[in-house]
Amino acid sequence: MLLVGLTGGIGAGKSTVARMLAERGAVILDADAFARDAVRAGTPGFERVVARFGREVVGPDGELDRAKLASIVFRDPEALRDLEAIVHPEVRRMIDEGVVANAGTDRIVVLVNPLLIEMGTHRDCDVVVVVAASAATQEERSVARGMDRDDVRARMAVQMPLEERARRADVIIDNDGSLDELEPQVERLWSELRARASEAGVPEDRS
Repeated sequence: MLLVGLTGGIGAGKSTVARMLAERGAVILDADAFARDAVRAGTPGFERVVARFGREVVGPDGELDRAKLASIVFRDPEALRDLEAIVHPEVRRMIDEGVVANAGTDRIVVLVNPLLIEMGTHRDCDVVVVVAASAATQEERSVARGMDRDDVRARMAVQMPLEERARRADVIIDNDGSLDELEPQVERLWSELRARASEAGVPEDRS
């Protein structure tokens, strides 16, 4: 198994890169999906979030209103730390389970995590990939997805600066352009990952 950490700021396009890698045969471990699972209705995480933030963060469907919760925590550093203290341990557990499940295989496993470096998980990765885009691009893409512009800016303000992420990267993917410009970069990355896996003695995934 070759473990690849994939990270980037909001709207940078890490999910798109992850999808392209999955199409080429990578196994994807999505920390955002794990974070959602960690606080689904009925879980201990859900109950802890409601106890900390109140019933107003619960939507009509009985699940957490993620937009409402985000509007609180990304404007209050202490609230954000409290939420992370609830969610991060469970996310780490799910990541560990995914890694163990693929250990000893010939797979290239991609851990997609916007907080890869902040959580220290990058230290466990064989390769760290940062998806980069300008702040203006990140903002416009996020707004185009339906996010409130002020919420996007609040999230960007508390995320690790691109320059700091880049210092820890083995590979930087420039995603300020189109999908047509992104595709060949991902193809080169995939070739590099397969070569690195081979050099490390990991057989190529034939799936």
